Amino acid sequence: MVAGFEWGVPGRYNIATDTVDKHEDDRLAMVWEDWRGNERRLTFGDFKTLSNKIANVLVSHGVARGDRVAVMLPSVPETAATFIAVYKLGGILLSLSQLYGDDSIAHRLNDSQAGVLVTDGKNRPRLEGMQDRVSSLESVFVLNAGSELRQGDVDFDNAVAEASEDFTVVDTASDDPAQLYYSSGTTGAAKGILHAHRYLLAHNEYEFCHDVKDDELFHSTGEWAWIAGIVPGILGPWRYGAPVAVFQRAGGAYDPAQTFYLLEKYEVGNMFTTPTALRAMTQLKDPGSQYDIKLRICCSAGEPLNPEVIRWFKKQFGIPVLDYYGLTESYPLCGNFPTVDIRPGSMGLPLPGWDVQLLKVGTEEQVPRGEAGEICLRARSNPHYPLGYWNRPEDTDTVFGGAYFHTNDMGRMDEDGYVWYEGRADDVIISAGYRIGPFEVESAILELEETIEAAAVASPDDKRGFVVKAFVRLAEGVEPTEDLAERIKAHVRSSYAAYAYPRKIEFVDDLPKTLTGKIRRIELREAEAQGTQP
Repeated sequence: MVAGFEWGVPGRYNIATDTVDKHEDDRLAMVWEDWRGNERRLTFGDFKTLSNKIANVLVSHGVARGDRVAVMLPSVPETAATFIAVYKLGGILLSLSQLYGDDSIAHRLNDSQAGVLVTDGKNRPRLEGMQDRVSSLESVFVLNAGSELRQGDVDFDNAVAEASEDFTVVDTASDDPAQLYYSSGTTGAAKGILHAHRYLLAHNEYEFCHDVKDDELFHSTGEWAWIAGIVPGILGPWRYGAPVAVFQRAGGAYDPAQTFYLLEKYEVGNMFTTPTALRAMTQLKDPGSQYDIKLRICCSAGEPLNPEVIRWFKKQFGIPVLDYYGLTESYPLCGNFPTVDIRPGSMGLPLPGWDVQLLKVGTEEQVPRGEAGEICLRARSNPHYPLGYWNRPEDTDTVFGGAYFHTNDMGRMDEDGYVWYEGRADDVIISAGYRIGPFEVESAILELEETIEAAAVASPDDKRGFVVKAFVRLAEGVEPTEDLAERIKAHVRSSYAAYAYPRKIEFVDDLPKTLTGKIRRIELREAEAQGTQP
């Protein structure tokens, strides 16, 4: 299967056509419910019409091919239709998480030079005061605006209601840009990773891992702001004609009982989730007997999955969790399939069409089977390979211009080809599936006048895999108190992101540094992993 696999990438291709317009109008596309019990059922014909109307609204306000369209909305059908509309008109979609702090939103809008933002009445007040930092923003469309429309805003509901249902999809090449995801690194602010329309063609995990069926509901627990939210939540299943089941949460912490409620009520057969969500599920008492779950397949990605969680899930629901692996730049590199033996704790085998090699760090030399090496993907070997970093040609050439894409993840490959995760080769923190750059956490901490230095590292956590821990050096005369620690946490939550704040804080007199003055996060990280003092 792997040896004979070939990618069939057409010269002309558009995500919208492949996920929505090609399907029969009366085929079910989405069942949606929110925390208040409101329900909606939409067909592919409904989404075709709604996305056409939204595309016409955007075009009528000057949105053109190649323009960046930012979307900050909850998981409602109009959000998915807006995504499809942006693809149809040849724009570049930038989906923003509602968990972002104001600084993170402003950075992404400004860096992408987005001219348009689609949001809702609940989130509209967050844009106040950003105009001085986001000069590119020309139009704000507000869904369910209520009393939150500002001068110059467009009432999204009214505009869409009056728009034409007819729209001709722009003729795009498979290499034309379609999606901009921002991902954090170890230095500097988050970088935009630009993907072409063809990137969806590479997501063959829906064929090999999920084995999707067009008469079976598919559910994803991820937010529609990340690649592991938009693709499994909408695009991946829709490409195969599978309807999705969506639950809009009120906000706050993830509640596994809501997931089980949805799975039972709609008889969901296929699910994508994260290790953090799975660990939260284990806290419920015997859900296998409380809920009548009819899952056929469950897959997980985002961070290493604990073997005990796989065993727990199989005991409760009679099926294993199939773990697969990848990054925003390219995924899935490898995964577990229903047709092969599952080795709990392994990320599985390289998927067909994914040329994965384990190399010595910083080289192109393969390591022997069984030895640790950096997980690498042969460059430009499949459709998911990015167009590059947004407006960063030097970084693009450095990271994507060589013979391999280096993931900075360490692993080992056993004699049978299964890949086992070993840890990060750099300082990026992966917590609950979120990729968190220490630089941004540290920068937020240092905005407080009481602080003078900070270093953020990953600290082991039973529930989230890892959490952010900050080592903080205070200004002279400032007392390290619990109140100050809580204020630091609150500030990072509000200015950076709710998922990225340091859940642990340790005040220190000094931080380990190199001779040139760079903080040695590796010493702090290793001390945390070993449970010792740095």
